[in-house]
Amino acid sequence: MSNKVYDEIIAFIREHYQTNEAIALHAPCLGQTEKKMLLDCIDSTFVSSVGKYVDQLEKQVAAYCGAKHAVAVTNGTLGLYLGLRLLGVRPGDLVLTQSLTFVATLNAIKMHHAEPYLLDVDETYLGLSAEKLAHFLETETREEDGERIHIASGKPVRVCMPMHTLGFPAEIDTICKVCRQYGIAVLEDAAEALGSRYQDRHLGTFGDIGVISFNGNKVITTGGGGMLLTDSDQLAHMARHLSTTAKISHDWLFEHDEAAYNLRMPNLNAALGLAQLAKLPDFLRDKRLLASEYQHLCQDFAELDCLPAPPNSQPNFWLNALRFSTQAERDEFLQYTNKRSIQTRPLWTPMHLLKPYQSTLRDHLPVTEQLAEQIVNLPSGVRCV
Repeated sequence: MSNKVYDEIIAFIREHYQTNEAIALHAPCLGQTEKKMLLDCIDSTFVSSVGKYVDQLEKQVAAYCGAKHAVAVTNGTLGLYLGLRLLGVRPGDLVLTQSLTFVATLNAIKMHHAEPYLLDVDETYLGLSAEKLAHFLETETREEDGERIHIASGKPVRVCMPMHTLGFPAEIDTICKVCRQYGIAVLEDAAEALGSRYQDRHLGTFGDIGVISFNGNKVITTGGGGMLLTDSDQLAHMARHLSTTAKISHDWLFEHDEAAYNLRMPNLNAALGLAQLAKLPDFLRDKRLLASEYQHLCQDFAELDCLPAPPNSQPNFWLNALRFSTQAERDEFLQYTNKRSIQTRPLWTPMHLLKPYQSTLRDHLPVTEQLAEQIVNLPSGVRCV
């Protein structure tokens, strides 16, 4: 691809953001509303894990996503960790997931001393392949005493954890159907998917539990933080109990009925989140407009291939993506843009190629490896005015 095309992309990005300064991949958009909410929280003195803003954020996120319950946690990784415990994952269990993901997905599994099993992704949806999942469960597992057992390792398979890559949906309806057939729970890693819908349903609400991230580079931010979504009264109750040290409610006594965690989002972070959540519809409009403009740009240049929304979906376009023919072309573009203060990046190094996870049990992963070599993410933050 020629430097002329690269220059056209850079010119478009600079015109969109109306700046000659460095342009980040996805910077947060924070203003006076956020400052006011934070000051109100500080004045209340309730800045830790008790306060009205945490409760309000939970209710508003649940309503927005169409989930019966939302439980605020300190970050998305620990939300996944808590979700795995709620779904009964034990040391030595297998958790089915994908190699094309951020490392937090696998870290949460290893924190339980469980083992990830890596399956390939779908080329259109970018997330866990429902076809590969079904084939694995049919051919590589058996039922034994009411459990699903991986034949080769003898380990129980208790949970499947697909990740919605870049805010695009995995084939989550089919994944859930397959998992129900084999008695396996579904924990959706929807860290990147706030505002994304599939078949007119918000991601993170298809499985038993979904987890959203509010990290500083997400669609909205609480600084650090995440939200666990579920329609189960029992799972929601246990999530609240375990995330607040399993303390039995009492006016003055400190009684705890099991070993648990301190994972509840601080009120200060939730205050920031409420201000951000009020802006979410505007953020999504701006991001989808940018995605449409990138698509038009790609139509003007035959060399460019922008990844479109998968069928039946309304993604948030957390990060827009270009797909190159070769890794060499990808790397040339990354070097060219970053040297000119336009932050672009490749997808994550696949998990099975990272040092901590090279010996992880896995299927053949040709689509994962191909996509990781070809995709570049473009600046995708909202214009903060």
